[in-house]
Amino acid sequence: MTAPLPLCIIGAGSIGMRHVEVATASPHVDITAVVEPHAPRRAELAAQGLTAVTTLDEVPAETRAAVIATPTNDHAASAQACHSRGMAVLVEKPAAATLDEARALVAEAEATGLPLFTGHHRRCHPFSIAAREALSEVGDLVGVQGLWSLRKHDTYFNTPWRRAPGAGPLLTNLTHEIDLLRFFVGDMTEATALLSSARRGFVIEDTAALAFRFAGGALGSFLISDAGASPWSFEAASHENPAIAGSGEDYLRIVGTTGALAFPSLTRWGRSGPGEIEWSRPLARTPGPAFERIDPLLAQIGRFAHVANGGEDSVLCTGADGIAAMEMTLAAALSGKSGKPITPAEVPGDYTGV
Repeated sequence: MTAPLPLCIIGAGSIGMRHVEVATASPHVDITAVVEPHAPRRAELAAQGLTAVTTLDEVPAETRAAVIATPTNDHAASAQACHSRGMAVLVEKPAAATLDEARALVAEAEATGLPLFTGHHRRCHPFSIAAREALSEVGDLVGVQGLWSLRKHDTYFNTPWRRAPGAGPLLTNLTHEIDLLRFFVGDMTEATALLSSARRGFVIEDTAALAFRFAGGALGSFLISDAGASPWSFEAASHENPAIAGSGEDYLRIVGTTGALAFPSLTRWGRSGPGEIEWSRPLARTPGPAFERIDPLLAQIGRFAHVANGGEDSVLCTGADGIAAMEMTLAAALSGKSGKPITPAEVPGDYTGV
């Protein structure tokens, strides 16, 4: 068995502590230090038996990889500092505050040959991997329809920044969906968005209706809202987040020329008999397989360690994949403001969506 990867975690906020939790549980990594400038949190980490330091300079020299879970504006600087020390990097999404910063980071990683991944962990669920493989069973892809609607509680917005530009569901939640759709289907080439703040009346949107064009010719639509109560979302469907009530209801429908697939149950509709598949013939329903529930962050850090130790992986979100998800998220934001379709090439490199 390969020796555990010596790894540091930079940032011990809520997401950083989740990485501390899974890294502690993983046999594939060994935490050498947690970098955290806030003294009370360092004291908490030390009480858990962890080495807590103030800066990256204090991290033990044998450290070969880093997970970065600092505020977004620091992502690029911390990732570059880790690469300068020869470390493989897994940085929380988005990889950087702007596309220009993210592209420079990816270019640096490619030049040095050091691994760089973006923390889109939903890919690591077994049902996500199986969904990508199952698409071959529905023929040529025609379209994708998605619905994410979870009503955030009123007190959620008592924190001022949650009512400020950039904090709506489009920039906060949509990037997860775009990365997953790209993981399943492939590149997106255009986004169109309609935005509404009618339900909450804030300066930010509470609902967005989106249309996407994929490189292979398929189309997609997605409704996303933090004002509408529903059982339809990735979190409710997958029971992934203990803070969000589970429903087990599918929230994505993928349609092809010979059948359809519901996600995440992987219920498939397809041929029921010989001859042409057409609307007068019923489709046969095949229930999806059962999957063991896993912690996707734990699976992600195991995959990351495998690559950092010289292995290969086709599931993790690469730096380039992370940029593509940023591009389409920002294209949707720009479309919502401009009222026209936007391609990735039209998004300015310094645009933040605000």
